[in-house]
Amino acid sequence: MPAQAGRSTAEQRKSLLALLTPVVAASGHDLEDVSVQVVGRRSVVRVVIDRDGGVDLDGIAEVSRAISSTMDNPANDPFAGPYVLEVTSPGVDRPLTERRHWARAVGRLIAVNGIEGRVRSTSDAGIELQSHDGTRTIGWPELGPGAVQVEFNRKAAFDDDMAEG
Repeated sequence: MPAQAGRSTAEQRKSLLALLTPVVAASGHDLEDVSVQVVGRRSVVRVVIDRDGGVDLDGIAEVSRAISSTMDNPANDPFAGPYVLEVTSPGVDRPLTERRHWARAVGRLIAVNGIEGRVRSTSDAGIELQSHDGTRTIGWPELGPGAVQVEFNRKAAFDDDMAEG
Protein backbone atom coordinates (compact mmCIF):
# COMPACT_ATOMS: atom_id res chain seq x y z
CA MET A 1 0.00 0.00 0.00
CA PRO A 2 2.86 2.48 0.33
CA ALA A 3 3.52 4.79 -2.59
CA GLN A 4 5.87 2.22 -4.12
CA ALA A 5 2.94 -0.16 -4.52
CA GLY A 6 2.17 1.89 -7.64
CA ARG A 7 -1.47 2.71 -6.85
CA SER A 8 -2.82 6.15 -6.16
CA THR A 9 -4.62 6.80 -2.89
CA ALA A 10 -7.81 7.39 -4.93
CA GLU A 11 -7.50 3.89 -6.42
CA GLN A 12 -6.76 2.45 -2.98
CA ARG A 13 -9.80 4.24 -1.53
CA LYS A 14 -12.03 2.83 -4.26
CA SER A 15 -10.67 -0.68 -3.65
CA LEU A 16 -11.12 -0.28 0.10
CA LEU A 17 -14.73 0.83 -0.25
CA ALA A 18 -15.51 -2.29 -2.30
CA LEU A 19 -13.54 -4.55 0.05
CA LEU A 20 -14.76 -3.17 3.37
CA THR A 21 -18.42 -2.30 2.76
CA PRO A 22 -19.63 -5.91 3.27
CA VAL A 23 -17.26 -6.40 6.23
CA VAL A 24 -18.64 -3.34 8.02
CA ALA A 25 -22.24 -4.17 7.06
CA ALA A 26 -21.87 -7.67 8.57
CA SER A 27 -21.32 -6.00 11.95
CA GLY A 28 -24.53 -3.97 11.65
CA HIS A 29 -22.74 -0.70 10.83
CA ASP A 30 -22.65 1.55 7.79
CA LEU A 31 -19.36 2.40 6.08
CA GLU A 32 -19.52 6.19 5.78
CA ASP A 33 -16.07 6.95 4.43
CA VAL A 34 -12.56 5.63 3.86
CA SER A 35 -9.44 7.70 3.33
CA VAL A 36 -5.86 6.69 2.63
CA GLN A 37 -2.88 8.89 3.38
CA VAL A 38 0.70 7.89 2.70
CA VAL A 39 2.96 8.83 5.61
CA GLY A 40 6.56 7.81 5.01
CA ARG A 41 6.69 4.08 4.33
CA ARG A 42 3.30 3.45 5.87
CA SER A 43 -0.21 4.32 4.93
CA VAL A 44 -2.83 5.59 7.33
CA VAL A 45 -6.23 4.10 6.56
CA ARG A 46 -9.11 5.98 8.22
CA VAL A 47 -12.47 4.25 8.25
CA VAL A 48 -15.59 6.11 9.37
CA ILE A 49 -18.54 3.98 10.51
CA ASP A 50 -21.99 4.78 11.85
CA ARG A 51 -25.27 3.07 12.69
CA ASP A 52 -28.69 3.85 14.05
CA GLY A 53 -28.36 4.66 17.73
CA GLY A 54 -24.72 5.71 17.31
CA VAL A 55 -21.41 3.92 17.59
CA ASP A 56 -19.82 2.86 20.86
CA LEU A 57 -16.29 1.74 21.66
CA ASP A 58 -17.24 -1.95 21.57
CA GLY A 59 -18.62 -1.48 18.06
CA ILE A 60 -15.49 0.32 16.93
CA ALA A 61 -13.32 -2.46 18.38
CA GLU A 62 -15.42 -5.16 16.69
CA VAL A 63 -15.29 -3.44 13.31
CA SER A 64 -11.58 -2.71 13.71
CA ARG A 65 -10.82 -6.41 14.28
CA ALA A 66 -12.93 -7.45 11.28
CA ILE A 67 -11.30 -4.86 9.02
CA SER A 68 -7.78 -5.77 10.19
CA SER A 69 -8.44 -9.44 9.52
CA THR A 70 -9.70 -8.64 6.02
CA MET A 71 -6.88 -6.25 5.19
CA ASP A 72 -4.20 -8.58 6.55
CA ASN A 73 -5.38 -11.38 4.27
CA PRO A 74 -2.64 -11.80 1.61
CA ALA A 75 -5.31 -12.20 -1.07
CA ASN A 76 -6.30 -8.53 -0.61
CA ASP A 77 -3.61 -7.03 -2.85
CA PRO A 78 -3.82 -3.30 -1.99
CA PHE A 79 -2.53 -3.89 1.53
CA ALA A 80 0.68 -5.77 1.00
CA GLY A 81 2.62 -3.02 2.79
CA PRO A 82 2.51 -1.64 6.31
CA TYR A 83 -0.47 0.44 7.35
CA VAL A 84 -2.02 2.03 10.41
CA LEU A 85 -5.76 1.55 10.78
CA GLU A 86 -7.99 4.15 12.41
CA VAL A 87 -11.69 3.34 12.86
CA THR A 88 -13.92 6.14 14.08
CA SER A 89 -17.45 7.51 14.04
CA PRO A 90 -18.43 10.60 12.05
CA GLY A 91 -17.90 13.94 13.73
CA VAL A 92 -20.51 16.60 14.22
CA ASP A 93 -19.07 18.43 11.20
CA ARG A 94 -20.05 15.63 8.80
CA PRO A 95 -22.62 17.00 6.33
CA LEU A 96 -26.04 15.35 6.35
CA THR A 97 -26.39 14.08 2.79
CA GLU A 98 -27.95 10.62 2.94
CA ARG A 99 -31.45 9.76 4.17
CA ARG A 100 -29.91 7.68 6.96
CA HIS A 101 -27.93 10.74 8.13
CA TRP A 102 -31.16 12.73 8.39
CA ALA A 103 -32.94 9.90 10.23
CA ARG A 104 -30.10 9.80 12.76
CA ALA A 105 -30.40 13.59 13.22
CA VAL A 106 -34.02 13.49 14.47
CA GLY A 107 -34.19 15.75 17.51
CA ARG A 108 -30.99 17.60 16.57
CA LEU A 109 -30.70 21.27 15.67
CA ILE A 110 -29.54 21.60 12.05
CA ALA A 111 -29.03 24.22 9.37
CA VAL A 112 -30.16 23.49 5.82
CA ASN A 113 -31.15 25.63 2.85
CA GLY A 114 -30.64 28.81 4.92
CA ILE A 115 -33.02 27.61 7.65
CA GLU A 116 -32.11 26.59 11.19
CA GLY A 117 -34.41 24.21 13.01
CA ARG A 118 -34.83 20.89 14.72
CA VAL A 119 -35.44 17.72 12.69
CA ARG A 120 -38.75 16.33 13.93
CA SER A 121 -38.99 13.31 11.64
CA THR A 122 -38.17 11.84 8.26
CA SER A 123 -40.45 10.11 5.79
CA ASP A 124 -40.56 9.07 2.16
CA ALA A 125 -41.49 12.68 1.37
CA GLY A 126 -38.52 14.33 3.12
CA ILE A 127 -37.80 15.81 6.53
CA GLU A 128 -40.11 17.64 8.90
CA LEU A 129 -38.28 20.63 10.32
CA GLN A 130 -39.42 22.69 13.32
CA SER A 131 -38.04 26.22 13.24
CA HIS A 132 -39.06 29.41 15.05
CA ASP A 133 -41.28 30.15 12.03
CA GLY A 134 -43.20 26.90 12.38
CA THR A 135 -43.07 23.37 11.06
CA ARG A 136 -42.38 22.65 7.43
CA THR A 137 -41.60 19.65 5.29
CA ILE A 138 -38.62 19.87 2.97
CA GLY A 139 -38.73 17.25 0.23
CA TRP A 140 -35.73 15.08 -0.56
CA PRO A 141 -35.23 16.64 -4.03
CA GLU A 142 -35.08 20.17 -2.53
CA LEU A 143 -32.98 19.20 0.46
CA GLY A 144 -29.37 20.29 0.28
CA PRO A 145 -26.62 19.10 2.59
CA GLY A 146 -27.41 19.87 6.21
CA ALA A 147 -25.12 20.69 9.09
CA VAL A 148 -25.71 19.69 12.70
CA GLN A 149 -25.47 22.72 14.95
CA VAL A 150 -23.51 22.28 18.14
CA GLU A 151 -25.64 23.06 21.18
CA PHE A 152 -23.95 23.71 24.47
CA ASN A 153 -27.06 24.98 26.20
CA ARG A 154 -30.41 24.09 24.64
CA LYS A 155 -32.99 26.81 24.96
CA ALA A 156 -35.99 25.62 26.97
CA ALA A 157 -38.43 27.75 24.94
CA PHE A 158 -37.39 26.11 21.68
CA ASP A 159 -37.72 22.65 23.28
CA ASP A 160 -41.20 23.62 24.56
CA ASP A 161 -42.16 24.63 21.00
CA MET A 162 -41.03 21.20 19.82
CA ALA A 163 -43.17 19.45 22.45
CA GLU A 164 -46.26 21.43 21.46
CA GLY A 165 -45.58 21.32 17.68
